[in-house]
Amino acid sequence: MASDVVTMDKIVALCKRRGFVFPASEIYGGIANTYDYGHYGVLLLQNVKAEWWKAMLQDRDDVVALDSAIIQHPKVWQSSGHLDGFSDPLVQCLGRCKKRFRLDHLQEAAVEAGEDPALVVCPNCGGELSEPREFNLMFKTQIGTVEESASTVYLRPETAQGIFVDFKQVLAISRKKPPFGIAQIGKSFRNEITPGNFIFRTLEFEQMEMEFFVPPSESTEWYEHWKQQRFDWYTKLGVRADHLRLRPHDEDELSHYSSRTADVEYLFPIGWSELEGVADRGDFDLTQHSKGAKTKIEVYDEATKERYVPHVIEPAAGVGRATLAFLVDAYDEEEVEGDVRTVLRLHPRLAPIKVAVFPLVKKDGQPELAKEIRDTLRRVGQTEYDESGAIGKRYRRQDEIGTPWCVTVDHQTLEDRTVTVRDRDSLEQTRVPIDELVALFAGRLAQDWVSPKPQD
Repeated sequence: MASDVVTMDKIVALCKRRGFVFPASEIYGGIANTYDYGHYGVLLLQNVKAEWWKAMLQDRDDVVALDSAIIQHPKVWQSSGHLDGFSDPLVQCLGRCKKRFRLDHLQEAAVEAGEDPALVVCPNCGGELSEPREFNLMFKTQIGTVEESASTVYLRPETAQGIFVDFKQVLAISRKKPPFGIAQIGKSFRNEITPGNFIFRTLEFEQMEMEFFVPPSESTEWYEHWKQQRFDWYTKLGVRADHLRLRPHDEDELSHYSSRTADVEYLFPIGWSELEGVADRGDFDLTQHSKGAKTKIEVYDEATKERYVPHVIEPAAGVGRATLAFLVDAYDEEEVEGDVRTVLRLHPRLAPIKVAVFPLVKKDGQPELAKEIRDTLRRVGQTEYDESGAIGKRYRRQDEIGTPWCVTVDHQTLEDRTVTVRDRDSLEQTRVPIDELVALFAGRLAQDWVSPKPQD
């Protein structure tokens, strides 16, 4: 990876400097593994989610949308197995620091370092570790105004179960029959000890999940279909194919509900790590909720005159992880006129700002005309006006937030109504009539795009 200059430290610094992402509650010292998204981060997240919705809904006829509640009936989690089986083996330092750690993480690190995983000690102070105990990962809370009489409920650890318990309702009103999917994006919460690595794993996170319901005999076909679809989604949005891979799970990795799973993995600076999983969940979830709710959850096949419980293929992605992968893959540095230019080569449809508009100087009517152009270009996407500092510094600011095009109003604009359009990646500057700008940028956003960063 000689051509890659990106590190996690550089990504974290850029995100804080430009207001993409920064620690939550920072004035109070922050809270572990919790982050806030600033203006550009929010815009980037929304663009990532919009592209996912486009791939699931706009480009297909066999997926419908859902937004299920974060707090579900407690029996949902009993039936799904989360109350009994959704836990991590934690150990506590018996030495000075008293911190808790995931035993499996410590053992994996020991193996990578060539050490005996049975002899791990506290990585913080070197103290002896307690025997492992299982801790449930769900956040618990209460419904009710008086604690003694309140009912215990849980914040959902995944969005999938809301889809399963609403399956009968959606089936009845959507006029769909398997094979079809139900998709949703929403917040999930897991009270797990995380190894950091910025927004890769956090306590509160947003998921993009789709449950695709199929006749049992078609599960293999659709499993292969969705593996390829999800891999291609990243490459179509500019991620270099040689930094992606599909890795099937070994038998000992499979979740209790899965007969087969493959992860789409990305080569982060921390190594190959999961972006999203594609799992064949079989009929486990619908069968469990059918038993738990004492109701039949099945489909009638008019062709065969038979009833069956659909199998489920699940592509499940994290918004934060996808966003981090796009940021890492887009980050670049290059020397321009003796200076190092930092640039985010984001796919234009993901870029927080599509076009930035500048006046060359703050006089002669240039600011007023530049603002008019900015307002006209709003129909193309998010725009930004900037008149602060030298033009070179303004270009550099936009490079760091990934803006693909900048428009500069200058003295010539007032004479012939043409502007300078600067391309982020090629640095090419061309004169374009003001009246042609909307069509120009709309056309560019509709085109296929390939990252100019070289494959390794």
